[in-house]
Amino acid sequence: MPRAKGGFKTRRRRKSILKMAKGYYSAKSRLYRIATEAVDKALRHSYRDRKTRKRNFRALWIIRINAAIRAFGLTYNQFISLLRKSNISLNRKVLADMAYSDPVAFKNLVEKIKS
Repeated sequence: MPRAKGGFKTRRRRKSILKMAKGYYSAKSRLYRIATEAVDKALRHSYRDRKTRKRNFRALWIIRINAAIRAFGLTYNQFISLLRKSNISLNRKVLADMAYSDPVAFKNLVEKIKS
């Protein structure tokens, strides 16, 4: 029985792994066995960090809102509570962006909910 050296399917699978490993350092982009490990690890990290990115951004928005609101003598907790009582439904991303890029509108919003 003749020896089977990886045919079309094997070559296609290996090429796809090496294609994903393009740009990796040294043997990680050239040798299949090492590239497989590197790609697997990269895919695991990218899956995990897609979840982490959402947490990090929410934390950043809260920090920005808190920093902006302190100038008006309020804490973040008090501000969010007053927003809810005023029936104003703006998410943290919009509030943080408003505090950063449009301080005048943010000031008007704070004055509106304070009264």
